[in-house]
Amino acid sequence: MKQVTAIIKPFKLDEVREALAEVGVSGLTVAEVKGFGRQKGHTELYRGAEYVVDFLPKIRIDVVLSDDMVEPAIDAILKVARTGKIGDGKIFVTPIEQAIRIRTGESDEEAL
Repeated sequence: MKQVTAIIKPFKLDEVREALAEVGVSGLTVAEVKGFGRQKGHTELYRGAEYVVDFLPKIRIDVVLSDDMVEPAIDAILKVARTGKIGDGKIFVTPIEQAIRIRTGESDEEAL
């Protein structure tokens, strides 16, 4: 099992969710986060005053998948989240040692 974490632009969330559903991903966790990478933030004008926005709004999607589902999920995310511009985001893949469904007590692949 692996956890796939994708940090994407907020307006791409619906497209990514639909693409993951098409490849068979049945559940995911979404969080609104802030951060920066090479994009480094930007300056904005508000009521005549200029200020620096250091942390940009992003969406974090977490999905735990069986090993055979990881590559199709990554491909789906890449296909729809890429704009070709700086700030498109990142995908991280992490091994998962154990998963347990609280309601039934099922573990590992059955818990997914």
